[in-house]
Amino acid sequence: MKISIKKVIIILCSMLTWCSYTAVFAQKKQSFPILSPNGKIRVVLDYQVQGANDTTASARFQVYYQNNGKWSGVMASNQLGLYTDQEQFKNLTLKSTGTIKRIDTRYEMVSGKRKLCENNANESTFSFSNANGKLLNIVFRVYNDGIAFRYVLPKWSDQAVNIKDEYTTFNIPTQTERWAQAYDPGYEDFYPHSTNGKGEKGQEWSYPALFKSKQAPVWYLISEAGNSEFNAASKLSNKADLNQYKISYAAGRKGFEQQGNVSNLPWNSQWHTVTIGSLETVVQSTLITDVSEPSRIAQKDWIKPGAVAWIYWAYNHGSRDYQKALEYTDLAKTMTWPYVLIDWEWDTMGNGGKLEDAVNYAKSKGIKPMIWYNSGTTDWSTSTPVDRMRTRDKRLKEFEWLNKIGVYGIKVDFFAGDQQDMMKLYLDILKDAADHHLMVNFHGATIPRGWSRTYPNLMSVEAVFGAEWYNNGDVMTHKAAVHNTTLPFTRNVIGSMDYTPVTFSNSQHPHITSYGHELALSVVFESALQHFADRPEAYYALPDAPKNFLKTVPTAWDETRLLSGFPGKHVVMARKRGTKWYIGGLNGQENAKILQFSLDFLNKKQANINIIQDGENDKSFKTETQVWRKGQPVKINCLPRGGFVAVVE
Repeated sequence: MKISIKKVIIILCSMLTWCSYTAVFAQKKQSFPILSPNGKIRVVLDYQVQGANDTTASARFQVYYQNNGKWSGVMASNQLGLYTDQEQFKNLTLKSTGTIKRIDTRYEMVSGKRKLCENNANESTFSFSNANGKLLNIVFRVYNDGIAFRYVLPKWSDQAVNIKDEYTTFNIPTQTERWAQAYDPGYEDFYPHSTNGKGEKGQEWSYPALFKSKQAPVWYLISEAGNSEFNAASKLSNKADLNQYKISYAAGRKGFEQQGNVSNLPWNSQWHTVTIGSLETVVQSTLITDVSEPSRIAQKDWIKPGAVAWIYWAYNHGSRDYQKALEYTDLAKTMTWPYVLIDWEWDTMGNGGKLEDAVNYAKSKGIKPMIWYNSGTTDWSTSTPVDRMRTRDKRLKEFEWLNKIGVYGIKVDFFAGDQQDMMKLYLDILKDAADHHLMVNFHGATIPRGWSRTYPNLMSVEAVFGAEWYNNGDVMTHKAAVHNTTLPFTRNVIGSMDYTPVTFSNSQHPHITSYGHELALSVVFESALQHFADRPEAYYALPDAPKNFLKTVPTAWDETRLLSGFPGKHVVMARKRGTKWYIGGLNGQENAKILQFSLDFLNKKQANINIIQDGENDKSFKTETQVWRKGQPVKINCLPRGGFVAVVE
């Protein structure tokens, strides 16, 4: 059969057209997997070619977790992208995918849940362009205990750019269990349990937010880390869809409403983090500091975690009374705690002495004084002294004076919000304080964001509905037990938490947690500066066993393990310091409970466990020594809202 040249040309053109069409069609959706080093977590970045007028996100990612050899979906079709005052990055064109690079470093922490940490991940960078040819890079890291990703804007403008918002959205499967705090820039609220994502105070949520998958036995905690002076903090919102948690940048409190991130290019966002695995994996994770910048302090021997005697809780006042201030120095001396905090109102101190006298008295007793400051950034807090931290010239003058009189650290309170200028102020305070060898505790402040790795002089952050709320109403009286057994799985996972724990007497409103429960907070809650909040006579009246325990319990740890627990129900936490393991257990329920856990991780045949637990009533203790043998569970009886501590030699 003869075929004309014309027909041959037509057939060839048709074949070329079909090949071109199928090639384009094959490229309409592309997937790029990244595995964790241990192969248990898989992130898949999906890129979808779209039309010019398509407004949906063209870049999304999926998260999978392998359990017992089977892959389960954790979150699917999570959107990516952001927009600036100059350019939008939602309908994107994939330009290149980087090779997978191994991150493998070690670092040491001065404080926190673990001394020696590992930063091990597989990393890949994806480069996209928008319709105007401007570039956006997205960097993904996949760890053995979670994932992290950040946006990078290369230099495509000589002008400052305002990165106004993100399209980043986490797609949470229906009926996922959730523990999330309604958003407040002071981060002082509860973490109510929900299965539908509906909030009583609106649909905006703070970090960290904890989720438990229904489809697979996997937990995950969403937060962020590594915020620089060019990154406002962000929050989550599920207003549009209860299962769609969109990231948006926080605006400040009244008078500080700046929103977005103003920066010259290039610009990096903070790391968005999702810690993934068993509940033990989530609690024990150091992902927040893993992704953060290495220490910028070379010499750290002056940074020393420790217990602090704290005056505010008992009297709802600061240190305006010189004689009361001396009582707390004497308490620190008696309890062998290294520090005393001279709290607000010290600039009006009277009744026999001034601040310098209180500082000198503490030093004469071998106690290191720390003092409180108002950040001066709010228009509603007049607690004094005000506005000695806000500007650098005032701050440096103050720090030089503190060095001169012999103060070892500062507590800075009442910050104006989560916007970019507040992130910069936090970091500026940490840097200047480090230059003057001053330790720092932030109150009325944002959550930990990994800065304790970068600036190890950051010892603790409040950002918690803590014991001071017994002064403000009776809500803690009835909710404390559930709240205390939720915090180890939420807020305290991401960094030191200055809850100001361990109170046996009552402040303005009573507590009904047992004495054993209160004692256990010293171990269950991690804070490099642990401010013990009760009045001196309450500690002096303790029996010898709990009193001696509080004299020696560490505030920084070599290792941390969750031995048992469930949010809002109970928790048993083990923390190691040197050759000893300290164990704290809390019952969050209204009924008595046996807390059971294993010590087989010790790799010993047997060990002695010295236990201080609930006595016959909630205001008494019982002490005993158990001989534990490998393979046998440890069982300890707890009263309603009770608890215990134990030391394994």
